[in-house]
Amino acid sequence: MPRLSGVDIPNDKRVVISLTYIYGIGDDASRRILAATNVNPDVRAKDLTEDELKKIAQEIEQNHTVEGALRRQVQGNVQRLKDIGCWRGLRHRKGLPLRGQRTKTNARTRKGKAKTVAGKKSIKAMR
Repeated sequence: MPRLSGVDIPNDKRVVISLTYIYGIGDDASRRILAATNVNPDVRAKDLTEDELKKIAQEIEQNHTVEGALRRQVQGNVQRLKDIGCWRGLRHRKGLPLRGQRTKTNARTRKGKAKTVAGKKSIKAMR
């Protein structure tokens, strides 16, 4: 398996797809990287030469923020929002959706598994 930016990219996939396994590189960035390095996007990752791998690695290192550095940058941005106490920061703190979605129903991805709350007891049950 070729290794780029500390990530093992899949052997049997096309290079344009394999590069997207690196955090911070999507489909468009992958195509731009390959165009800049003059590497054929249809070649399989296992068929890349050492020279092509070096060119791709150099392009990523010089022009893209990926993996650990990008994760730290995103985490720093979220922490800044929390520290200044803005709306988005408060929503991050509470683990709720940030962008105006409804929370009465749905929002399970952010809120987690439903926590059942006991219903009100009827008058008959109180006697």
